[in-house]
Amino acid sequence: MSGPQSPDRFNEDKASFTVTGSQPDIDLGVEAIRTTLKTLPIRPGVYRMHDARGDVLYVGKARALKNRVANYTQVDRLPRRLQRMVAQTRSMTIVTTNSEAEALLLEAQLIKRYRPPYNVLLRDDKSFPFILLREDHAFPRVQKHRGARKAKGRYYGPFASAGSVTRTINALQKLFLLRSCTDSFFANRSRPCLLYQIKRCSAPCVDRIDPDGYAELVRDAQDFLGGKSITVQKKLGAAMEQAAQSLDFEQAAVIRDRLKALTFIQGSQAINAEGLGDADIFALAAKGGAMCIQAFFIRGGQNWGHRSFFPVHTADVAEDEVLESFMAQFYEEVPPPRLILADRQPAECELMVLALSERAGGKVRIEVPQRGDRTRLIKQAQRNAVEALDRRLAETTSQGKILDELVEAFGLEGVPDRIEIYDNSHIQGAHALGAMVVAGPEGFRKNAYRKFNMKNPEISNDDFAMMREMFERRFGRAQKEDPDRDSGEWPDLVLIDGGKGQLSAARNMLEEMGIEDVTMIGVAKGPHHGRDGREVFHMLDGREINFPVNHPVLFYLQRLRDEAHRFAIGAHRAKRSKAITVSSLDEVPGIGPARKKALLMHFGTARAVRDAALDDLARAPGVSKAVAQQVYDYFHG
Repeated sequence: MSGPQSPDRFNEDKASFTVTGSQPDIDLGVEAIRTTLKTLPIRPGVYRMHDARGDVLYVGKARALKNRVANYTQVDRLPRRLQRMVAQTRSMTIVTTNSEAEALLLEAQLIKRYRPPYNVLLRDDKSFPFILLREDHAFPRVQKHRGARKAKGRYYGPFASAGSVTRTINALQKLFLLRSCTDSFFANRSRPCLLYQIKRCSAPCVDRIDPDGYAELVRDAQDFLGGKSITVQKKLGAAMEQAAQSLDFEQAAVIRDRLKALTFIQGSQAINAEGLGDADIFALAAKGGAMCIQAFFIRGGQNWGHRSFFPVHTADVAEDEVLESFMAQFYEEVPPPRLILADRQPAECELMVLALSERAGGKVRIEVPQRGDRTRLIKQAQRNAVEALDRRLAETTSQGKILDELVEAFGLEGVPDRIEIYDNSHIQGAHALGAMVVAGPEGFRKNAYRKFNMKNPEISNDDFAMMREMFERRFGRAQKEDPDRDSGEWPDLVLIDGGKGQLSAARNMLEEMGIEDVTMIGVAKGPHHGRDGREVFHMLDGREINFPVNHPVLFYLQRLRDEAHRFAIGAHRAKRSKAITVSSLDEVPGIGPARKKALLMHFGTARAVRDAALDDLARAPGVSKAVAQQVYDYFHG
């Protein structure tokens, strides 16, 4: 069998036909499925349903593709949700796999990629944070990490949130005095930084600790993150006692403070998971047509946080099937632990165990505790799931009332499903960019956020011109990719952070493009420049609308505007920070990131590289004589 990441693992066949007709028609859908059936094998695989535009409607897996897909031709036996899907289906894509477990893994991967409207979706906008203890430096650094695991080192996680990672890193600094600075910062220190002064770093950058001593701190940190906190506690206690007996009271006080930090962490665990090792705990609650899955992350017997998930497209889907789909998508990103505790078995539990074991490279167990301490953990997860769902439903009800009042206040045709909010950010024209955030009845849709780097430098200090460019690019692309407006990507309402000028610039741009039916509102500061919280809302017809200070619609619109402002400022800061790190070495032909880093680590600054003699350049690690000559010629040619 091919490995999980093997490029030749799957065999994909796109149906060579397309049944015409863009309107939902169940007969046309059945015809497309029956045509596909003629060529289907009786083997495991994954199938994708496409509409007339080629967009993916649904991704499914099967032990026997021919038998599974044939079920969709028996329309009377399908739930209404799948009947609607069949009516929109016009073509299919088939992928054969070596096993059903591989099909389950591929199905989760494709669902996360395409986010089909008829699949249960794990709606999560960010990857999970991990702690990375690097191993590519003599004095390893501890840091927060998201995304692909390319750096060499040990990864600990997942953590439920960035906050829980930050708290744990702070604890590691207090406990083990590990450095958290970048390699370049480390290489250029001539005296200890503030973290050493407040006893959160051992200052290896200026030799306040030798490599062997630092390596011992790293081993202790690895033991702590691996669940051996009691061992670490005993070791620290013995070291403190020895320091006191040797009358080294200053060192004893340092170790005492480290012990206090460890005791605080042990006492602050929300749940007692001692003896559990590495495990994830899941519980599902359903109410009012919505579902919540509560997850606890236990690593090394320590609670690394919990998170509530609210899967979408769960109507007419059994709870065990929702849990199965959730687990498959969740572990597409996160390595599965060896133990998973749940309040019920997922559908096709044995298949899920096989798939997750293949993904983990070892045996994974899914258990439903019936007695003992583990049932207490499940009950706590169930209670949290119910409470989180109740809060979500209450927020949704309140949100619905606010949106109804919004419709009435502005005379909209109906409750907007997609609201786009625009803002821009720059400092006297420098690093100018525009930002778009998106919200719907369920809240912010962060995976739809966009930023627009201003391509014309002449307009970077002109807010009106920046708004024009932003709208030209946003709606020009929408016209090209979705002229029929049936993808749900066109806004029902547009909010612009600005007054009449920005609103007029946006309207003129859309009129030039032949778009005259997008509802737009300008959000401007009131007569006291917003200090009293009374913004003025400018309409396209010239009307100005004000709300009482405590009006819920005003609060809602302010929250939308503030989110756009936050996103724009954050993107601008990131762009500005990136510009600060630009080096003259970036312009040297043939110098990539690795050689640039080697030169900077050796010489300290780009100016020192520029002023270096040819022989000195050639002595830098990883720099050949030819490269040294190239760098020297660039600066001295």
